[in-house]
Amino acid sequence: MSGAAKSPQGSWNDKTPPDRAWKGKPGRTRAAQSAEQDRAAGGSHRRLVDLGDGRFARASVSLRLYAKTRRIRATLRWGDGKKSPEVYLGEVEHESRAANLAAAWERARSMGLLAEDALPKGSKASSLAVRASMRGNKGKDTKPERLLRSLLHKEGLRYRVNARPIEGLRRSGDVVFPKQKVAVFVDGCFWHVCPEHHRPSTRNTEFWNKKFESNQRRDIETTRLLEEAGWTVIRAWEHEAPEDVARRVIAAVRGVPGESAPG
Repeated sequence: MSGAAKSPQGSWNDKTPPDRAWKGKPGRTRAAQSAEQDRAAGGSHRRLVDLGDGRFARASVSLRLYAKTRRIRATLRWGDGKKSPEVYLGEVEHESRAANLAAAWERARSMGLLAEDALPKGSKASSLAVRASMRGNKGKDTKPERLLRSLLHKEGLRYRVNARPIEGLRRSGDVVFPKQKVAVFVDGCFWHVCPEHHRPSTRNTEFWNKKFESNQRRDIETTRLLEEAGWTVIRAWEHEAPEDVARRVIAAVRGVPGESAPG
């Protein structure tokens, strides 16, 4: 297929492809699955399917092994609110799942299935990438925050939500434990400049660079002020697996030495 290099064997004629070529790791969270798709597609904004009327859906690629033919087939899927369309992309022959996903995304783009980097009429964003990121990054009560809070609650921990750790300081933590003096911030990849998923704008660059630099300075200052006041600050990216973040938070709240630092 176009855009997909063949495996060293040339094909899987003589043996069944190994699990690493198509199967995802068991027990992965939705956040981990989404992050894997983002990496393969080249960013979350490159996973969009144009539904018309200024609406977009975020697609995913699935890989299936057909045992009889020893072939890995890739399919593009998305939801439009009523049904879940899918389009067959072809066979992939790489040795790793990551390479096969990337090849499938490239094929989907060459087939014209994905949205071009064009803005709907009336949008104030500087690009489709910025628009998708902005729409997916609310300031409060985001999906990663809700998942984290649910895990902490199941562990019997009680906390405050969107609260100011220090009275008089206009900085709110996403999850705050006043008694243990632990403040948790779940930072959005777009607004807080995640090194893995943030995509800089190609227009209005001066404005956006100043905005992002200001956000980063504020994050650093907030962490410093809280630590100087005796607080433990935990910062996590929205793309991190909620279970991993929860373990760090639980360790900090319960005072487990060396466990609260990011892995």
